[in-house]
Amino acid sequence: MDLISLAAAAKKASRSVRTLTNEIRSKVLREFAYGLVENADTIIEANALDLSEAEANGMSKAMLDRLMLNQSRIDQIAEGVLQVEQLEDPLNRVLEERVLASGVHLKKISSAIGVIGIIFESRPNVTADCAALCFKSGNTCVLKGGKESYRSCKAIVDVMKAALIKNDVTPDAVMLAEKPSHEETAEFMKCREYVDLLIPRGSSRLIQAVVQNAKVPVIETGAGICHTFVDESADFEMAKKIIINAKCSRPSVCNAMETLLVHEKIAGTFVPMIAEVMKEHGVLIYGNPETCKLVSEAREGNETNWATEYDDLIMNLVIVKDVNEAIDHIETYGTHHSDCIVTENEESKEAFFRGIDSACLYHNASTRFTDGFEFGLGAEIGISTQKLHARGPMGLRELTTYLYQIEGKGEIR
Repeated sequence: MDLISLAAAAKKASRSVRTLTNEIRSKVLREFAYGLVENADTIIEANALDLSEAEANGMSKAMLDRLMLNQSRIDQIAEGVLQVEQLEDPLNRVLEERVLASGVHLKKISSAIGVIGIIFESRPNVTADCAALCFKSGNTCVLKGGKESYRSCKAIVDVMKAALIKNDVTPDAVMLAEKPSHEETAEFMKCREYVDLLIPRGSSRLIQAVVQNAKVPVIETGAGICHTFVDESADFEMAKKIIINAKCSRPSVCNAMETLLVHEKIAGTFVPMIAEVMKEHGVLIYGNPETCKLVSEAREGNETNWATEYDDLIMNLVIVKDVNEAIDHIETYGTHHSDCIVTENEESKEAFFRGIDSACLYHNASTRFTDGFEFGLGAEIGISTQKLHARGPMGLRELTTYLYQIEGKGEIR
């Protein structure tokens, strides 16, 4: 079935999905979570085929890590689905209520958006997260993943569809595109008749392609040029621990640190020390001239480096004059995702928090916490780097809109 036909089917399904009780939606998601664990071997077998093909096609180690599923990751995905299931129903919440001068009773009520299209790259866990969040919030979804992850995504969607069918819910609530052409995808992004919202997840290139070509409303997510600024008053051991985690724990994700900024007053001591630590972790460093004087292995970087999301064991290390220069660098080259200051100085922290316009600001903690699971959202549909209609990790409430219900007793205007 082509993408437009999938969207049309999802639109038809949305009329019944938005009316399902929270009990039914939760039951489906429990079945989905248990099914992921029960069918882990099948999912891992499908994933192995994707990995083998991707490796043969020259995919980088960082991207292969994004693609890879094992028992532990599937267990974590299932746990995320269960967390979503257990969250408060986001639908039919009374957001506002009052009696108007006319006497009519007005309520502002949360409601489902409708059909959500998610365009993503090589992370098959996105399939489960998006299916769970969309369904729990009363929406249907059309998932368009990268061709390199198709088998893995299909194995996951098959489990979700089995859970839907078992509970007498239309399987068209979650649709997966097979391997659509560029032309078909372009048509899908303009299909306002059937698609209510598009959410791209992946590289900056993918996100911008969707933003520039779509006629359907888009929420930008994910592009993460994240920074850590080590101030002159920082605890060096704390800073080292945060930097290792932010850069090395999983470099391929959007909340990983790409640029380390260091106050010039501590650079002579801190920069060689942290460069040696990064070398031990296999990290390649690009630096400004001041950095290169202190670190012989560092390559000289430029504005292109400062504006690059590496998604790999590569980072920028830039020495700055003070917190204000750090703020200027982040505001110039960042993506308004997640940025951190390591400092024991309250004034520096406040200046950093006031001066940077990012979705998530950290003081003495790793940017890797920017995640729906960590924020208690169960999972996330993405991390919005824009300001409307959602910002930061997007959970259930960010996947709803609202409507007005007005009750009267014969009032007329």
